Amino acid sequence: MSQYLPEVFLMLMGFSILLYAILDGYDLGVGMIMPQNNEAHRDTMIASIGPFWDANETWLVLAVGILLIAFPMAHGLVFEALYFPTFLLLLGLILRGVSFDFRAKAKDQHKGRWDLLFRLGSWLAAVMQGYMLGRYVTGFDSGFAAHLFAVLSALCVSAAYAYIGGAWLVMKTTGLVQQRAAFWARRAGWLAALGMLTISVVNPLISADVAARWLTFPAVFLLVPIPLMCLVLLVAVDRYLAHVPTRDDIGCWFPFVAVAFLFVLNFFGLAYSYFPDVVPGLLSARDAASSTASLTVIFYGVAVVLPFILLYTAFAYRVFWGKTQKLSYY
Repeated sequence: MSQYLPEVFLMLMGFSILLYAILDGYDLGVGMIMPQNNEAHRDTMIASIGPFWDANETWLVLAVGILLIAFPMAHGLVFEALYFPTFLLLLGLILRGVSFDFRAKAKDQHKGRWDLLFRLGSWLAAVMQGYMLGRYVTGFDSGFAAHLFAVLSALCVSAAYAYIGGAWLVMKTTGLVQQRAAFWARRAGWLAALGMLTISVVNPLISADVAARWLTFPAVFLLVPIPLMCLVLLVAVDRYLAHVPTRDDIGCWFPFVAVAFLFVLNFFGLAYSYFPDVVPGLLSARDAASSTASLTVIFYGVAVVLPFILLYTAFAYRVFWGKTQKLSYY
Protein backbone atom coordinates (compact mmCIF):
# COMPACT_ATOMS: atom_id res chain seq x y z
CA MET A 1 0.00 0.00 0.00
CA SER A 2 2.74 2.47 0.98
CA GLN A 3 4.28 2.43 -2.51
CA TYR A 4 1.05 3.82 -3.94
CA LEU A 5 0.65 6.68 -1.45
CA PRO A 6 1.83 9.42 -3.87
CA GLU A 7 -0.88 8.44 -6.37
CA VAL A 8 -3.44 8.09 -3.56
CA PHE A 9 -2.74 11.63 -2.38
CA LEU A 10 -2.84 12.92 -5.94
CA MET A 11 -6.31 11.39 -6.32
CA LEU A 12 -7.41 12.83 -2.95
CA MET A 13 -6.22 16.27 -4.03
CA GLY A 14 -8.05 15.88 -7.33
CA PHE A 15 -11.21 14.81 -5.50
CA SER A 16 -11.01 17.92 -3.30
CA ILE A 17 -10.50 20.18 -6.31
CA LEU A 18 -13.45 18.61 -8.12
CA LEU A 19 -15.79 19.10 -5.14
CA TYR A 20 -14.53 22.66 -4.74
CA ALA A 21 -15.18 23.41 -8.41
CA ILE A 22 -18.75 22.13 -8.17
CA LEU A 23 -19.71 23.49 -4.74
CA ASP A 24 -17.86 26.78 -4.58
CA GLY A 25 -18.29 27.05 -8.34
CA TYR A 26 -22.04 27.47 -8.09
CA ASP A 27 -21.85 30.12 -5.37
CA LEU A 28 -19.19 31.99 -7.33
CA GLY A 29 -21.54 31.76 -10.30
CA VAL A 30 -24.43 33.13 -8.26
CA GLY A 31 -22.29 36.11 -7.30
CA MET A 32 -21.26 36.66 -10.91
CA ILE A 33 -24.81 36.92 -12.26
CA MET A 34 -26.29 39.04 -9.46
CA PRO A 35 -28.21 42.02 -10.92
CA GLN A 36 -27.11 45.45 -9.76
CA ASN A 37 -30.54 47.02 -10.30
CA ASN A 38 -32.76 44.74 -8.20
CA GLU A 39 -32.09 44.47 -4.47
CA ALA A 40 -34.89 41.98 -3.80
CA HIS A 41 -33.46 39.58 -6.39
CA ARG A 42 -29.97 39.97 -4.94
CA ASP A 43 -31.33 39.17 -1.48
CA THR A 44 -32.93 35.97 -2.75
CA MET A 45 -29.79 34.92 -4.61
CA ILE A 46 -27.61 35.54 -1.57
CA ALA A 47 -30.07 33.62 0.61
CA SER A 48 -29.82 30.62 -1.74
CA ILE A 49 -26.09 30.24 -0.98
CA GLY A 50 -26.08 31.64 2.56
CA PRO A 51 -25.99 28.33 4.47
CA PHE A 52 -23.36 26.77 2.19
CA TRP A 53 -20.88 29.17 0.63
CA ASP A 54 -18.39 29.44 3.50
CA ALA A 55 -18.18 25.67 4.02
CA ASN A 56 -17.77 25.13 0.27
CA GLU A 57 -14.36 26.77 0.44
CA THR A 58 -13.22 24.06 2.86
CA TRP A 59 -12.43 21.88 -0.15
CA LEU A 60 -9.99 24.46 -1.51
CA VAL A 61 -8.23 24.57 1.86
CA LEU A 62 -8.02 20.77 1.89
CA ALA A 63 -6.65 20.63 -1.67
CA VAL A 64 -3.97 23.25 -0.97
CA GLY A 65 -3.14 21.54 2.32
CA ILE A 66 -2.57 18.22 0.57
CA LEU A 67 -0.42 19.95 -2.06
CA LEU A 68 1.69 21.61 0.64
CA ILE A 69 2.17 18.60 2.89
CA ALA A 70 2.16 15.68 0.45
CA PHE A 71 3.88 17.38 -2.51
CA PRO A 72 6.07 20.19 -1.10
CA MET A 73 8.24 20.42 -4.23
CA ALA A 74 5.17 20.90 -6.40
CA HIS A 75 3.71 23.40 -3.92
CA GLY A 76 6.80 25.58 -4.19
CA LEU A 77 6.85 25.34 -7.97
CA VAL A 78 3.14 26.09 -8.41
CA PHE A 79 2.96 29.12 -6.15
CA GLU A 80 6.26 30.53 -7.35
CA ALA A 81 4.92 30.50 -10.91
CA LEU A 82 1.44 31.70 -9.91
CA TYR A 83 2.29 34.15 -7.13
CA PHE A 84 0.44 37.17 -8.52
CA PRO A 85 -2.67 35.28 -9.78
CA THR A 86 -2.83 33.62 -6.34
CA PHE A 87 -2.75 37.06 -4.71
CA LEU A 88 -5.62 38.22 -6.92
CA LEU A 89 -7.56 35.01 -6.21
CA LEU A 90 -7.21 35.54 -2.47
CA LEU A 91 -8.21 39.19 -2.90
CA GLY A 92 -11.37 38.08 -4.68
CA LEU A 93 -12.21 35.55 -1.96
CA ILE A 94 -11.58 38.15 0.76
CA LEU A 95 -13.82 40.67 -1.02
CA ARG A 96 -16.56 38.03 -1.15
CA GLY A 97 -16.25 37.16 2.51
CA VAL A 98 -16.20 40.75 3.76
CA SER A 99 -19.01 41.97 1.52
CA PHE A 100 -21.22 38.95 2.29
CA ASP A 101 -21.14 39.72 6.00
CA PHE A 102 -21.23 43.50 5.74
CA ARG A 103 -24.20 43.61 3.35
CA ALA A 104 -26.36 42.05 6.06
CA LYS A 105 -25.48 44.82 8.52
CA ALA A 106 -25.00 47.84 6.26
CA LYS A 107 -27.46 50.69 6.00
CA ASP A 108 -29.71 50.55 2.97
CA GLN A 109 -27.79 53.22 1.07
CA HIS A 110 -24.56 51.20 1.37
CA LYS A 111 -25.92 47.72 0.72
CA GLY A 112 -25.66 48.02 -3.05
CA ARG A 113 -21.94 48.82 -2.77
CA TRP A 114 -21.27 45.67 -0.79
CA ASP A 115 -23.28 43.65 -3.32
CA LEU A 116 -21.17 45.16 -6.11
CA LEU A 117 -18.01 44.15 -4.26
CA PHE A 118 -19.40 40.64 -3.81
CA ARG A 119 -19.98 40.41 -7.53
CA LEU A 120 -16.53 41.83 -8.36
CA GLY A 121 -14.91 39.40 -5.90
CA SER A 122 -16.76 36.51 -7.50
CA TRP A 123 -15.61 37.50 -10.99
CA LEU A 124 -12.03 38.05 -9.84
CA ALA A 125 -11.86 34.68 -8.09
CA ALA A 126 -13.41 32.83 -11.04
CA VAL A 127 -11.21 34.45 -13.69
CA MET A 128 -8.04 33.87 -11.66
CA GLN A 129 -8.89 30.22 -11.07
CA GLY A 130 -9.38 29.70 -14.78
CA TYR A 131 -6.17 31.53 -15.63
CA MET A 132 -4.21 29.54 -13.05
CA LEU A 133 -5.63 26.28 -14.44
CA GLY A 134 -4.54 27.26 -17.94
CA ARG A 135 -1.01 28.09 -16.78
CA TYR A 136 -0.88 24.88 -14.75
CA VAL A 137 -1.81 22.46 -17.54
CA THR A 138 0.78 24.03 -19.86
CA GLY A 139 3.50 23.41 -17.28
CA PHE A 140 3.91 27.17 -16.67
CA ASP A 141 5.26 27.71 -20.15
CA SER A 142 6.10 31.40 -20.54
CA GLY A 143 5.39 31.60 -24.28
CA PHE A 144 2.70 33.73 -25.87
CA ALA A 145 0.61 30.71 -26.89
CA ALA A 146 0.61 29.41 -23.31
CA HIS A 147 -0.59 32.74 -21.94
CA LEU A 148 -3.26 32.91 -24.64
CA PHE A 149 -4.39 29.42 -23.64
CA ALA A 150 -4.56 30.56 -19.99
CA VAL A 151 -6.79 33.49 -20.99
CA LEU A 152 -9.05 31.09 -22.88
CA SER A 153 -9.15 28.85 -19.81
CA ALA A 154 -10.09 31.85 -17.65
CA LEU A 155 -13.06 32.64 -19.91
CA CYS A 156 -14.16 29.00 -20.03
CA VAL A 157 -13.98 28.46 -16.25
CA SER A 158 -15.79 31.74 -15.57
CA ALA A 159 -18.56 30.77 -17.97
CA ALA A 160 -18.77 27.31 -16.39
CA TYR A 161 -19.18 28.84 -12.92
CA ALA A 162 -21.90 31.18 -14.17
CA TYR A 163 -23.52 28.16 -15.83
CA ILE A 164 -23.66 26.04 -12.68
CA GLY A 165 -24.58 29.10 -10.59
CA GLY A 166 -27.59 29.77 -12.80
CA ALA A 167 -28.53 26.08 -12.65
CA TRP A 168 -28.35 26.24 -8.84
CA LEU A 169 -30.74 29.20 -8.79
CA VAL A 170 -33.17 27.40 -11.11
CA MET A 171 -33.27 24.62 -8.51
CA LYS A 172 -33.45 26.85 -5.43
CA THR A 173 -35.68 29.76 -6.49
CA THR A 174 -38.98 30.53 -8.19
CA GLY A 175 -40.60 33.34 -10.17
CA LEU A 176 -38.61 36.10 -11.82
CA VAL A 177 -35.35 35.16 -10.11
CA GLN A 178 -35.62 31.65 -11.52
CA GLN A 179 -36.44 32.97 -15.00
CA ARG A 180 -33.49 35.38 -14.91
CA ALA A 181 -31.20 32.59 -13.72
CA ALA A 182 -32.33 30.34 -16.58
CA PHE A 183 -31.71 33.16 -19.08
CA TRP A 184 -28.13 33.72 -17.91
CA ALA A 185 -27.41 30.02 -17.42
CA ARG A 186 -28.32 29.28 -21.04
CA ARG A 187 -25.98 31.94 -22.36
CA ALA A 188 -23.18 30.96 -20.01
CA GLY A 189 -23.72 27.37 -21.12
CA TRP A 190 -23.20 28.35 -24.76
CA LEU A 191 -19.92 30.07 -23.91
CA ALA A 192 -18.81 27.20 -21.67
CA ALA A 193 -19.57 24.70 -24.45
CA LEU A 194 -17.55 26.76 -26.93
CA GLY A 195 -14.70 26.92 -24.43
CA MET A 196 -14.79 23.17 -23.79
CA LEU A 197 -14.71 22.47 -27.51
CA THR A 198 -11.84 24.88 -28.12
CA ILE A 199 -9.77 23.56 -25.23
CA SER A 200 -10.42 19.97 -26.34
CA VAL A 201 -8.98 20.85 -29.74
CA VAL A 202 -6.09 22.99 -28.48
CA ASN A 203 -4.88 20.69 -25.69
CA PRO A 204 -3.70 17.87 -28.00
CA LEU A 205 -2.11 20.45 -30.31
CA ILE A 206 0.10 21.92 -27.58
CA SER A 207 0.94 18.63 -25.86
CA ALA A 208 2.17 15.56 -27.70
CA ASP A 209 1.56 13.43 -24.59
CA VAL A 210 -2.10 14.47 -24.41
CA ALA A 211 -2.50 13.80 -28.13
CA ALA A 212 -1.00 10.33 -27.70
CA ARG A 213 -3.37 9.50 -24.85
CA TRP A 214 -6.53 10.62 -26.62
CA LEU A 215 -5.91 10.11 -30.33
CA THR A 216 -4.24 6.71 -30.56
CA PHE A 217 -5.90 3.32 -30.94
CA PRO A 218 -7.79 1.97 -28.99
CA ALA A 219 -8.16 5.01 -26.68
CA VAL A 220 -9.75 7.13 -29.40
CA PHE A 221 -12.67 4.69 -29.53
CA LEU A 222 -12.92 3.91 -25.81
CA LEU A 223 -13.04 7.61 -24.87
CA VAL A 224 -15.65 8.68 -27.42
CA PRO A 225 -18.49 8.37 -24.83
CA ILE A 226 -17.04 11.28 -22.82
CA PRO A 227 -17.50 14.04 -25.45
CA LEU A 228 -20.77 12.46 -26.56
CA MET A 229 -22.15 12.52 -23.01
CA CYS A 230 -21.02 16.15 -22.66
CA LEU A 231 -22.87 17.06 -25.86
CA VAL A 232 -26.05 15.27 -24.76
CA LEU A 233 -26.01 16.97 -21.36
CA LEU A 234 -25.36 20.42 -22.85
CA VAL A 235 -28.27 20.07 -25.27
CA ALA A 236 -30.61 18.60 -22.64
CA VAL A 237 -29.88 21.37 -20.14
CA ASP A 238 -30.28 24.04 -22.81
CA ARG A 239 -33.68 22.66 -23.83
CA TYR A 240 -34.83 22.51 -20.21
CA LEU A 241 -33.67 26.06 -19.42
CA ALA A 242 -35.46 27.35 -22.52
CA HIS A 243 -38.79 26.33 -20.92
CA VAL A 244 -38.26 27.52 -17.33
CA PRO A 245 -40.48 27.76 -15.35
CA THR A 246 -41.93 24.33 -16.03
CA ARG A 247 -45.35 23.20 -14.86
CA ASP A 248 -45.23 22.67 -11.08
CA ASP A 249 -41.49 23.37 -11.30
CA ILE A 250 -40.98 19.74 -12.24
CA GLY A 251 -37.37 18.67 -12.72
CA CYS A 252 -35.93 21.94 -11.37
CA TRP A 253 -33.01 19.91 -10.01
CA PHE A 254 -32.06 18.58 -13.44
CA PRO A 255 -29.91 21.48 -14.73
CA PHE A 256 -27.77 21.58 -11.59
CA VAL A 257 -27.25 17.81 -11.46
CA ALA A 258 -26.49 17.67 -15.19
CA VAL A 259 -24.01 20.57 -15.08
CA ALA A 260 -22.32 19.04 -12.02
CA PHE A 261 -21.94 15.82 -14.02
CA LEU A 262 -20.44 17.88 -16.84
CA PHE A 263 -17.85 19.12 -14.35
CA VAL A 264 -17.10 15.51 -13.42
CA LEU A 265 -16.65 14.48 -17.06
CA ASN A 266 -14.36 17.40 -17.82
CA PHE A 267 -12.35 16.75 -14.68
CA PHE A 268 -11.98 13.10 -15.67
CA GLY A 269 -10.72 14.24 -19.06
CA LEU A 270 -8.08 16.44 -17.45
CA ALA A 271 -7.09 13.70 -15.00
CA TYR A 272 -6.75 11.16 -17.79
CA SER A 273 -4.65 13.60 -19.80
CA TYR A 274 -2.07 14.31 -17.10
CA PHE A 275 -2.11 11.56 -14.45
CA PRO A 276 0.23 10.76 -12.64
CA ASP A 277 1.90 14.18 -13.02
CA VAL A 278 1.27 16.58 -10.16
CA VAL A 279 2.61 19.37 -12.38
CA PRO A 280 2.02 18.44 -16.04
CA GLY A 281 5.25 17.75 -17.90
CA LEU A 282 7.44 18.78 -14.97
CA LEU A 283 6.84 16.69 -11.85
CA SER A 284 5.23 13.32 -11.30
CA ALA A 285 3.49 12.50 -8.03
CA ARG A 286 6.33 10.19 -7.01
CA ASP A 287 9.04 12.77 -7.77
CA ALA A 288 7.29 15.52 -5.82
CA ALA A 289 6.02 13.46 -2.86
CA SER A 290 7.14 13.69 0.74
CA SER A 291 8.81 10.68 2.35
CA THR A 292 6.79 7.49 2.74
CA ALA A 293 6.80 7.87 6.53
CA SER A 294 5.36 11.39 6.26
CA LEU A 295 2.73 10.31 3.75
CA THR A 296 1.68 7.45 6.02
CA VAL A 297 1.08 9.79 8.96
CA ILE A 298 -0.75 12.29 6.74
CA PHE A 299 -2.88 9.50 5.29
CA TYR A 300 -4.23 8.56 8.71
CA GLY A 301 -5.04 12.20 9.40
CA VAL A 302 -6.91 12.58 6.12
CA ALA A 303 -8.73 9.28 6.73
CA VAL A 304 -10.12 10.76 9.94
CA VAL A 305 -10.86 14.30 8.73
CA LEU A 306 -12.29 13.63 5.26
CA PRO A 307 -15.32 11.57 6.39
CA PHE A 308 -16.29 14.33 8.84
CA ILE A 309 -16.13 16.96 6.10
CA LEU A 310 -18.26 14.76 3.84
CA LEU A 311 -20.79 14.07 6.61
CA TYR A 312 -21.04 17.74 7.54
CA THR A 313 -21.50 18.73 3.90
CA ALA A 314 -24.21 16.11 3.37
CA PHE A 315 -25.94 17.15 6.60
CA ALA A 316 -25.91 20.85 5.70
CA TYR A 317 -27.42 20.21 2.27
CA ARG A 318 -30.01 17.88 3.79
CA VAL A 319 -31.09 20.46 6.39
CA PHE A 320 -31.37 23.32 3.88
CA TRP A 321 -32.83 21.28 1.04
CA GLY A 322 -35.71 22.80 -0.91
CA LYS A 323 -36.54 26.25 -2.15
CA THR A 324 -34.80 29.28 -0.71
CA GLN A 325 -36.41 31.26 2.07
CA LYS A 326 -35.46 34.65 3.42
CA LEU A 327 -32.02 34.72 5.01
CA SER A 328 -31.97 36.44 8.39
CA TYR A 329 -29.45 37.03 11.18
CA TYR A 330 -30.24 37.08 14.89
